[in-house]
Amino acid sequence: MDRSALPAQARRLPIPKTFDERGVRRYGFHGLAFTYLLDELRRLAPDEADARLILAHLGNGSSLTAVTGGRPIDTTMGFTPIGGIVMSTRTGDIDPGVVTHLMRETRATADDLERLLSRESGLLAISGHSGDVRELLAREPEDADSRLAVTIFCYETRKRIGAFAAALEGLDGLVFSGGIGEHASSIRERICAGLEFVGVAIDRERNAANAPVISTDDSRVRVRVIAANEELVIARDAYRLLH
Repeated sequence: MDRSALPAQARRLPIPKTFDERGVRRYGFHGLAFTYLLDELRRLAPDEADARLILAHLGNGSSLTAVTGGRPIDTTMGFTPIGGIVMSTRTGDIDPGVVTHLMRETRATADDLERLLSRESGLLAISGHSGDVRELLAREPEDADSRLAVTIFCYETRKRIGAFAAALEGLDGLVFSGGIGEHASSIRERICAGLEFVGVAIDRERNAANAPVISTDDSRVRVRVIAANEELVIARDAYRLLH
């Protein structure tokens, strides 16, 4: 998937144009994963591949991309993989004023701050002990901080799905992928709870079984679970380049 094809309103950051000309803009990441998901949709259901889609790659690093006609129109990650929704150890989007405040309060260097925002924040910081969703789910019944971390992750993901549905002017398909998206049925269920207004209806038995399609038969939005294979995309591209 060519992320350079993002439209200007999604790509341009609200900073002086001189920085944009030097390449400081929203790029988005997980392009290999999303390329594979679209290729799989073209194989499994060609009519869905060109529809209004949200691809949710949820794992240690997580991002969502809105796609229509097989082309991306927006993405949660920005100039670096730190931005977007909250992740295992990354903040996701954060008020820039927090960053400048931390610089003044701690006299941190740029490298110090990058380490904090990328490796010491996110679900790890909220829970106080782990950024691994499996551990958080296991501990949340007795641990309020673990419960809050899971709640925030699901809330932020659901919020972005709603926003992207607006950007797409409707929604036809939602695809979950990545370690969390493929295996954590309870996370998928919590994310989709409350999305009925955009046409999402989950079949709880299919979801619990990690079925390829987890939406109900009468759901207006087809919800799928597809295991990403980024290595295959790399191999295919290398083959094309060499031949």
